[in-house]
Amino acid sequence: MNNSLRPHGSDSRAPLPPARPTADGVPSPPGPRGRSGSSPAEEPSGSPAPRPAKQRDAFFDNAKYLAIVLVAMGHAWEPLTDHSRAAEALYMVVYTFHMPAFILISGYFSRSFDMRPDRLKRLITGVAVPYAVFEVAYSLFKRWADDDPGHPISLLDPWYLTWFLIALFVWRLTTPLWKVVRHPVPLALVIACLAAVSPDIGDDLDLQRVLQFLPFFVVGLFMKPEHFRRLRGRTARVLSLPVFAAALALAYWAGPRMNSAWFYHRDSAQELGAPWWAGVVMTLALFGCSMVLTGCFFAWVPGRRMWFTVLGAGTLYGYLLHGFLAKGSRFWGWYDHAWAQQVWGEMAATAVAAAVITVLCTPPVRRVFRSVMEPELAWAFRKDPASEARRRASSPAEPREKAPQNA
Repeated sequence: MNNSLRPHGSDSRAPLPPARPTADGVPSPPGPRGRSGSSPAEEPSGSPAPRPAKQRDAFFDNAKYLAIVLVAMGHAWEPLTDHSRAAEALYMVVYTFHMPAFILISGYFSRSFDMRPDRLKRLITGVAVPYAVFEVAYSLFKRWADDDPGHPISLLDPWYLTWFLIALFVWRLTTPLWKVVRHPVPLALVIACLAAVSPDIGDDLDLQRVLQFLPFFVVGLFMKPEHFRRLRGRTARVLSLPVFAAALALAYWAGPRMNSAWFYHRDSAQELGAPWWAGVVMTLALFGCSMVLTGCFFAWVPGRRMWFTVLGAGTLYGYLLHGFLAKGSRFWGWYDHAWAQQVWGEMAATAVAAAVITVLCTPPVRRVFRSVMEPELAWAFRKDPASEARRRASSPAEPREKAPQNA
């Protein structure tokens, strides 16, 4: 299954520079910019002053952390939905917007993606390699924990959480295409609707999810800082409260009457036992609901640095690592105990999920797993002179030694 920016400035400012990718496939926002045409300040020694380090935007790191906590809570609530109507309502509401929020942020920071060699390398090392590693790891874990030695290992059939990585890989590769077509969001919605009524797509690369979640990525590609600024205004915050309340009430009513598999976007309408036209209706309806609730979610994300802001850089670590515990809890029958059927048991499961995902996003955990999640793999790529030149140009200038006279 089921992924940073704070708007600054006004419409009159120059366009943002290319975003810098991070470990989780969601690039960091650009750093501070100097005035156009100004030269670097000189230090007393006469050497150029180092350029200010690029700063991550607290708003997006906060949003990613809060969204990944909701992901973990949703996984903890899933086994409870069979006997708890309240858990089912919360589950449906959270599943309406937590992945769309991640995907929209991913699209926003993919705006600068092109086929430049250094960006393609980053896409491979930061997305494709973790996908291959965790697809194999999850398959081996299922063989052992679920006593299923025949479970296949296949890079073409993503299992559990790895679908997001392969989807992000495909979406990002298509970024240049969305920049040149007219009406990209309506086109992406048409593609999503066609996928929802196409039962023959199959499970390869989880293409149903890739195509049905595509509109959120495309919306992110064309979001601008002022859009986020408006979402975080006082009016949006006030309106978001009754909207969330209405969503919970509607979910509580719809829970026993609706198949929650619609929120996964992994099946066609026919596979869910519905007529083909229901795929079109549900795709458009869920897109609208997801965009509204995603906006309500962003409205309450703090823009200043918080104690959890630093954890936003490690959300992909938490996302992929917590899956072992989430699936293990089912394999080992933790929810079969009587305590899980009580209100206090549901609250305990929620708290444990939030605590575990928080720990897995911390810098120490990132350091342990960095070689897997952010491998350098310098040996696998040819050196690109243009990329080296860009890297040197972005590094602080250093005084060079004077060449010997007889050089």
